[in-house]
Amino acid sequence: MKNVALITGASSGIGRELAFIHAEEKGDVVIVARRKAELESLKTELENKYGIQVKIIVKDLTKPEAPQEIYNEIKQSEIKVEYLINNAGFGGVGKFHERSWIQDEAMINLNIMALTSLTRIFLPDFVQRNSGRILNVSSTASLMPGPLQAVYFATKAYVTSFSNAIAEELHDTNVTITALLPGATATEFGQVSGMDKTSLFDNTYSAKMVAEDGYKSMMKGKLNKIAGVSFSQRLMMAFIPFSPRKMVLKQVRNMQEFK
Repeated sequence: MKNVALITGASSGIGRELAFIHAEEKGDVVIVARRKAELESLKTELENKYGIQVKIIVKDLTKPEAPQEIYNEIKQSEIKVEYLINNAGFGGVGKFHERSWIQDEAMINLNIMALTSLTRIFLPDFVQRNSGRILNVSSTASLMPGPLQAVYFATKAYVTSFSNAIAEELHDTNVTITALLPGATATEFGQVSGMDKTSLFDNTYSAKMVAEDGYKSMMKGKLNKIAGVSFSQRLMMAFIPFSPRKMVLKQVRNMQEFK
């Protein structure tokens, strides 16, 4: 395999679109997700359409041992990963004290622990050969606290902060790390999290559009890329640091209440 991108959460949404974009650039892909049938279907479609090689790894990244198992399988297959795309993640709506802790713990394990672990495991190889790019899919949610999605917003704040810090640590190398901050995107995320029932998801952007913005930014080595956000939303986000915190919290909570 050559010019390989490893993409987590590749069975649907932004991850799936990123696989198509990389394949269109004639790059081979390693696609990772829990759902084997969806991965097999994607593999067939990518190989038939683009003539590339696709390797499937079926893993539940909420399990702490999964990142190392993925790396071990990559090494055993003698695959050199050039692009690490940490896309897998999920959210959930509700008051923190009422939500299932099992679900929130799994969210933390996936959104934070798996992403951090995969970055830590693959990054030494990238630095040693002085090449490679990492794309961590965060969210515009990382820019503010999120009442009714307290854990999700907090996990994404971690992803953006972590990615930016590591990017500076790598400033004297040819390795880059980019944080992609999508707004409301038309994927399964909205249905799974329940966000499709809130005003935040009244106007969504396509997963393909967000993936294209993220991929281009990764290739350019950009620090952050906000994607899938309207002008009015960008304006609102620009004023967040200067607005009273209680007012921001109330606005975010109102946007996340079920209609």
